[in-house]
Amino acid sequence: FTRDPATGERGVYGDYLANAQGEDVVAGIRNTMPLQDLEQRDKASYDELMSIMATLEEHYKDLCDIEFTIERGKLWMLQTRVGKRTAAAAFVIASQLVDEGLIDLDEALTRVTGTQLAQLMFPTFDFTGGPRRIGTGVAASPGAAVGVAVFDSKRAAEVAADGTPVILVRRETNPDDLPGMIAAQGILTSRGGKTSHAAVVARGMGKTCVCGATLDVELHEGDLVSIDGTAGAVYLGAVPVQPSPVVRYFEGELAPDADPLVRAVDRLLTHADKRRRLSVRANADTAADAARARRFGAQGIGLCRTEHMFLGARRTLVERLILARTAEQREAALAALLPLQRDDFTALFRAMAGLPVTIRLIDPPLHEFLPPLEELAVRVARAEERGEDPGHDRDLLDAVHRLHEDNPMLGLRGVRLGLVIPGLFAMQVRAIAEAAVRVPGSRAEIMVPLVGAVQELETVRAEAQRLLAEIGVAARIGTMIEVPRAALTAGEIARAADFFSFGTNDLTQMGWGFSRDDVEGAFFRQYFELGIFGVSPFESIDRDGVGRLIRIAVAEGRTAHPGLHIGVCGEHGGDPDSVHFFHEVGLDYVSCSPFRVPVARLEAGRAAVEATGSDSR
Repeated sequence: FTRDPATGERGVYGDYLANAQGEDVVAGIRNTMPLQDLEQRDKASYDELMSIMATLEEHYKDLCDIEFTIERGKLWMLQTRVGKRTAAAAFVIASQLVDEGLIDLDEALTRVTGTQLAQLMFPTFDFTGGPRRIGTGVAASPGAAVGVAVFDSKRAAEVAADGTPVILVRRETNPDDLPGMIAAQGILTSRGGKTSHAAVVARGMGKTCVCGATLDVELHEGDLVSIDGTAGAVYLGAVPVQPSPVVRYFEGELAPDADPLVRAVDRLLTHADKRRRLSVRANADTAADAARARRFGAQGIGLCRTEHMFLGARRTLVERLILARTAEQREAALAALLPLQRDDFTALFRAMAGLPVTIRLIDPPLHEFLPPLEELAVRVARAEERGEDPGHDRDLLDAVHRLHEDNPMLGLRGVRLGLVIPGLFAMQVRAIAEAAVRVPGSRAEIMVPLVGAVQELETVRAEAQRLLAEIGVAARIGTMIEVPRAALTAGEIARAADFFSFGTNDLTQMGWGFSRDDVEGAFFRQYFELGIFGVSPFESIDRDGVGRLIRIAVAEGRTAHPGLHIGVCGEHGGDPDSVHFFHEVGLDYVSCSPFRVPVARLEAGRAAVEATGSDSR
């Protein structure tokens, strides 16, 4: 190799074996000697080889993998090809070749990928100790994590609060598990795949996750385990972890010139930022997420999911809202939520310091904030069996029955919920406006979810504008395009919207008729084996189907409303291939989880460079 394919370092890297055939080298039946030793053995051949290697690398302008033989003192070149390399070497070599004048920075950008950058951002295990592997699963979110096994989210948060690293082990996760997922070093589930709740949330937080795991041993609470989200492996005991220098650089712990790898990443990302047309925002629901997103280079928040603000201790306030029987009770519940929401949004505006913050009004069905039907039914039955009054549990069970839907993700949620529950959206809009008053320079954007008809948006917009005017705050009001009908009637909806943001997760679910939480474990494996899928449509955008809906919505939306600001806030916003598609169709920005912001920045720059190259050709 003309350079080290593992690190990118310049030098002589290779093997040589005297009195042998090439097959003897690759078969490993004899120990080879370092290529440098050839210089002492046959200096003339060595010098000629070095000269030819330099010529080849200058010609191909890249790392070369070379095979040669020496017969009776004569050097023969057998073949050369562009050499394979690690992600770290790809960045280092690209930067070196710029320094050497062989390529320019645009070409260097095309030599690296967002996938490689993502690989460099996760911690890794040091396997020199030969750890005991006890299980395998789906490599759902890369990285390496070590901790004690804990099987309950609340318990995980308690153990982690005492300073003990935790691995949250669950059959599957749901929004209730969020506190435990935040507290844990990593997540291990026995069900689900790469687009399950556990996987999506873990990737968003930059946490290691292995899903759908099968273990060879029975795991007990307190057992020390290590999980490898890159390989989908589970180990018993603590495997040493090596932190990522690239993430330490993004966090501000290392200088841009700390080492050759960090220097190369900084250089290429800086150039990508200069070249890209797409802005990159982050999906963030807390001030801590927002602050991290800024450190990672986000230019605003493209999605704040307000429903995440109603979990934990606040759940009882939502219960009061759901159980309200009179207008007075409902208004009292909303009044209790208002100051909490105002504080939430104030913290976000302060963290983003004048950058745009897109806040989605509450989206999921209300029943998600109530205990499960089965759990409540058992509690009520046991209370009645003991001759006790179920009291509050009976009220909750009645509410769950009242709100029950066979297909809740296609039911009373999003804009429908805001229109049916008087004052719900108004409370959130008021909280946004009052928070914006507290933080001068705030740039609030209010996003109405699940709109399928322009009349829905017009109704919400009229009330929101009245409240904004009353408080004296200006804010953009737009909608999430996540229902196929919204994409197909985008021209009408655009007349009532200041911006569009594609919710590609739901748009994919509804476009395909798939329930993301169900289909992966049910039949996706067979779809991959049959060749129906090359990649999950929840991981990378389905260009032919869902992508066509996006193209239609962009074209018709901008025809009806020239200058309409359009972005995407589904997790596809951080997928490398999808970012190129969003550049092609003319979006203004992509938004993704904070951890994926650097990946989106790099790919947005690469998309611009490749588009320029295509135009010139």
